[in-house]
Amino acid sequence: MPEQTSQDATSPWHQGELAMQRSVGVVERMDGPGRNFVRKAMPEQHRAFFPMLPFIVLGAVDAKGDVWATLRAARPGFLSSPDPEILDVDLPRDRVDPAEAGLEHGDAIAMLGIQLETRRRNRLNGVIRRTDAEAFRVRVGQSFGNCPQYIQPRSCVFARDPDRPTTAPPLHAAELDDRMRGMILDADTFFVASYVDRDHGERQMDVSHRGGYPGFVHLGADGVLTIPDFSGNRFFNTLGNFLVNPRAGLVFIDFETGDMLQMAGKAEVVLDSPDITGFPNAERLWRFTPEKIVLRPDALPLRWSKESADLLRRSRG
Repeated sequence: MPEQTSQDATSPWHQGELAMQRSVGVVERMDGPGRNFVRKAMPEQHRAFFPMLPFIVLGAVDAKGDVWATLRAARPGFLSSPDPEILDVDLPRDRVDPAEAGLEHGDAIAMLGIQLETRRRNRLNGVIRRTDAEAFRVRVGQSFGNCPQYIQPRSCVFARDPDRPTTAPPLHAAELDDRMRGMILDADTFFVASYVDRDHGERQMDVSHRGGYPGFVHLGADGVLTIPDFSGNRFFNTLGNFLVNPRAGLVFIDFETGDMLQMAGKAEVVLDSPDITGFPNAERLWRFTPEKIVLRPDALPLRWSKESADLLRRSRG
């Protein structure tokens, strides 16, 4: 675990995030943005944004400590904010989703609201307060926005009533099969969940977007994923979490079929390696070794169509 200094004690960032910021020499520069933009309540624009969404990305931890990323879809309005410190989530239980085991009363949760067609995204984490089996409330711990970098624009429609779950059974696997490998190798988008347990006893979770050109994720014959990390906002929430707690949950989506591939496993940050040069524009790498794998056909009622765009050029523009 990264060593703490007395100067870090009042920092808005935890030790892993600070270690990553030190690796690129931006600790002092990021102190102000952390205090100004990582809030304990949602600004008004975030409170208005979440109710517009037809889906939400979640990060949760099960009783064994495995972290899972997932997507849940419903008619816009299933998210609402009666108060800047609260986000209400009107979603039924989904027992075939491995993330469901980490969505109990008192559990930590991470949430990413992302609107692919406009490339807007806002993140928050907090603690669940269960109201009933069809809904829960999140008391906000941290809330902050993100820039639109590396988001591939897509528009979506409902292919079926979101209240009607799929009848396709999930597939639990110990290794990636050809279908799963294809979803990874063809992807230009996935989502990753991670977490740390803070010194004051609270669990802090994060779930974030990762994007690039199709094929930007390398998949080795041994089933290990290698992911380039491009220039970003220097918050280093995900990689900072990995330095403290090398657990990760990944979810890949087949945007044409609604299939969802969820994996829980171990992560490793690679700051210095000749392998980095093999990934154009990468500043560092991270590797993920899946230990638990769930493929859920037709899990999502949404279907997305890809808009024509050069996302890397637009992201830098």
